[in-house]
Amino acid sequence: MLLIFLGLVLWFYPHLMKSLTPGLRARMPDKAAKGLVAVTALLSIVLMVIGYRTAEAGYVYTPPEWGKPLNNLLMLIAVAMFGVGHSKSRLRGMIRHPMFLGTGLWAVSHLLVRGDGAAVLLFGGLLFWSIVGVIVAGRSPHQPAGYTPGGLRSEVILAVITLVIYGLIVGVHFAFGLSPFS
Repeated sequence: MLLIFLGLVLWFYPHLMKSLTPGLRARMPDKAAKGLVAVTALLSIVLMVIGYRTAEAGYVYTPPEWGKPLNNLLMLIAVAMFGVGHSKSRLRGMIRHPMFLGTGLWAVSHLLVRGDGAAVLLFGGLLFWSIVGVIVAGRSPHQPAGYTPGGLRSEVILAVITLVIYGLIVGVHFAFGLSPFS
């Protein structure tokens, strides 16, 4: 559980550095700041995964049966939101913070099917981070600078990439002996 907590701490600050400490971020060369975020994000993910896989935490609650199908739908939407953040889709112009929304949906979907303490800490912590991120980044413009929505082609590309990534995620879950559909 300690590794999950440390991973969450490492995840929080670099991702919110620009909003929480803009002066510090402004003094850092762009490559150094991006490198710091990349290294700490990777380290935090490693800590969270190892912590989650090795945690011996009891159950906090029993997940509802209806959570399983809802989990799969929310995961598909979450994957789409991650894609929206990097697309020319018209959705990018309509959704203010698609990456935070995707993370929040991902966390909620996992809380619907996992009731152990490690899951509550990990997914609850990342849900909290996504909510804080939306609040802190709330001052940012609705549409990215220079954003021009694409046409139907952009929507099709987003849909295809979403389905491929979702399929890969399902495959990884099966590879670890976890069935997201049962």
